[in-house]
Amino acid sequence: MLTRVGHVRRCVATLNPFLGILASRQKHALPDLPYDYGALEPHISAEIMQLHHSKHHAAYVNNLNITEEKYQEALAKGDVTGQVALQAALRFNGGGHINHTIFWTNLSPNGGGEPQGDLMEAIKRDFGSFQKLKEKMSAATVAVQGSGWGWLGFDKENGRLRIAACANQDPLQGTTGLIPLLGIDVWEHAYYLQYKNVRPDYVKAIWNIVNWENVGERFKAASK
Repeated sequence: MLTRVGHVRRCVATLNPFLGILASRQKHALPDLPYDYGALEPHISAEIMQLHHSKHHAAYVNNLNITEEKYQEALAKGDVTGQVALQAALRFNGGGHINHTIFWTNLSPNGGGEPQGDLMEAIKRDFGSFQKLKEKMSAATVAVQGSGWGWLGFDKENGRLRIAACANQDPLQGTTGLIPLLGIDVWEHAYYLQYKNVRPDYVKAIWNIVNWENVGERFKAASK
């Protein structure tokens, strides 16, 4: 009995520094946009951008912080059931925060056109041409059932670009292993006020504001 008590005490002592780190962590914050809400017009309206950023993304951030606090409490109590019960909320709100943080930087009022340099060469190698990439990614994104995302990702193991679709707010890297380079949000809140139920028109328009410089930087970092 004394041996077991000693073992428990040693475990608690080992966990204490870790729990202290969790308790002192900084909360997640809504990132500022690198442009004004109306900067992406006419492709995405200012009204959509304001609601999308200040309401929807903000809600993911707020709920992620709340969920992480609950998770820390469950962890401190050794409540494994509580930890498991919070996994869905962590995945949804954490994914929402990750995805949108990438999305805002993937867009630019000075975007559009074609990628350059190593990214363009990789696109030609893996898809045949930039036009074929656009067609394949657009088709995969439009075909998402319900809500979700279309992605251009990098398969680090094989050194190849790949197109993928994720449901809801599932984060690309956390669910497929692909490193996210370019994401297209096809939740209705991203386009419905402007494009109604015509998702293909929204996806077609978004290519006019893709920030290829940002995507290229992500590709360079992922390729290292």
